[in-house]
Amino acid sequence: MPEFKLRKTVFLLEEVSHDFGPRLTAPRRRAACLAVVANPFAGGWHAHIQPAMEDLKPLGLMMSVRLVELLGRDGIDGYGKGAIVGEAGELEHGALWHVPGGYAMREVLGGTRAIVPSSKKVAGPGATLDIPLHHVDAAYVRSHFDAFEVRVADAPRAGEIVFALAMSVGPRPHARMGGLAAADIKAFDGQR
Repeated sequence: MPEFKLRKTVFLLEEVSHDFGPRLTAPRRRAACLAVVANPFAGGWHAHIQPAMEDLKPLGLMMSVRLVELLGRDGIDGYGKGAIVGEAGELEHGALWHVPGGYAMREVLGGTRAIVPSSKKVAGPGATLDIPLHHVDAAYVRSHFDAFEVRVADAPRAGEIVFALAMSVGPRPHARMGGLAAADIKAFDGQR
């Protein structure tokens, strides 16, 4: 069983009151949780890594719970995930986060219907990552298409991975690009 030893956790919270337009009734909020962990697969190629997703599930659940505590459950309507793999690892190590990160958010938020968008890359300490965000119940709600740029100043080191989860409350400030409206989502719009 591989060990993803946690070095530290970083939280980011952003509240936007306006974006050059009128002041919003309530601020648009985005939050991210980033976990810096040791990469047990760093330094070599390993054929069978998929079972390690199971080992990451408690981390995904802890991070999801902490994000909901930070934002408050009411109104969370956007999410995304990502990973930055240190230079001694490979991009596929970041893909280990798909199930543990995505399914944990969906579970904690109560059965959301849309896929959790994702981004990943291999990079060194201080690298930024744009976590894609979209609506939790329908992938094509344009007002929620967004990205949240995150980073940890001293991570990932070569033998580490930064796993990230992000959630948002509300659409982009002053969204006006049409498309499926959040209020018009129907039961089977998860991928629409």
